[in-house]
Amino acid sequence: MAEVKVKAQPPDADPVEIENRIIELCHQFPHGITDQVIQNEMPHIEAQQRAMAINRLLSMGQLDLLRSNTGLLYRIKESQNTGKMKGSDNQEKLVYQIIEDAGNKGIWSRDIRYKSNLPLTEINKILKNLESKKLIKAVKSVAASKKKVYMLYNLQPDRSVTGGAWYSDQDFESEFVEVLNQQCFKFLQSKAETARESKQNPMIQRNSSFASSHEVWKYICELGISKVELSMEDIETILNTLIYDGKVEMTIIAAKEGTVGSVDGHMKLYRAVSPIIQPTGLVRAPCGLCPVFDDCHEGGEISPSNCVYMTEWLEF
Repeated sequence: MAEVKVKAQPPDADPVEIENRIIELCHQFPHGITDQVIQNEMPHIEAQQRAMAINRLLSMGQLDLLRSNTGLLYRIKESQNTGKMKGSDNQEKLVYQIIEDAGNKGIWSRDIRYKSNLPLTEINKILKNLESKKLIKAVKSVAASKKKVYMLYNLQPDRSVTGGAWYSDQDFESEFVEVLNQQCFKFLQSKAETARESKQNPMIQRNSSFASSHEVWKYICELGISKVELSMEDIETILNTLIYDGKVEMTIIAAKEGTVGSVDGHMKLYRAVSPIIQPTGLVRAPCGLCPVFDDCHEGGEISPSNCVYMTEWLEF
C-alpha cells in the first residue's frame, strides 16, 4: 500500500478563484443557483468567504439576485454573453449559440455542422476565430481521445468529458483509485473500532460507527494524497465501490436545510461492516454485479480472460 503523509490544512482559497468557480456554476445552471449548490460544490470554503465572493460579483454587476419559492437565486447576467459577440457576423453568432447551448458537456464539430448547415471549412474557420478571441475552447474527451468537443471558454468541463478526478491525460488512474479506496475504508474501520471501544449499548455503538460523506471527504483532504481537488461526489463514488464489495453499508437520514453534507434535506451515512459468514463461491461470482456485463466478450477490451475480478474468484 502506498505510503501516506499527513500535511497541514491548506490555506484559504484565492477570492478570485472562488468568484470564477461561482461564475462557472452559473453558466452550468442558467436558471440560477442557490447558496446550497455553491456550498455543495465548494464544501471547503467558509460561509464568510462565499458571501464575500457573491457580494463582490453582485456589486460588479456580473450576477442577478432573484427570489424564488426555494429562496434566493444567483444568475449570470445575460448582457455578458451578448456583449462578447458584438461585431460578429450571423454565422459566427449561430455557431457560438450552438456551442453555448451544449453547456459544459461540449459539442463535436460534426454536430455543429449538422445544426448550423454550414460547410465544414467555414465551421473550422469560425471555431479558430472564436478560440483566438477566448470565447470558446476545445477539450479532449475521454470517450474519444482523438476528437475534441467545444464549449464556452469559462466553463469547467463535465465529468463525462474529462473523466473527473480518476483520469489524467485520458488515462485511468487505477492506482490512485485503489489508494483512495483503502483510505476511505480505513477511516470507516477506525470509526467502527472507536464505537466498539466506547462500551455503550449496541444501538449507540451502531449509530456512532456511521460517518457522513463530508467527514470522509475531510479526512481524505487532510491526508493530502490527491494532487487534484476532490469533491464529495468523488468520495461518494469511492464509497459506492466499497458498498459493491460488501465492505460498507449506507443509510440515508433526514437533515436540516443547510447542514454540511446534506442535499435536499437528506444526508448519506456510511459504516464499515463485516459479514457474519463468507458467501459461497457461486454467490461471489463477479458477473452478477458487473456494471459492464453487456460489453464483456472474448476478444474485446473487456473480456473474461483479462478480468481481475474473475481471476480472484477462480482462485477463491
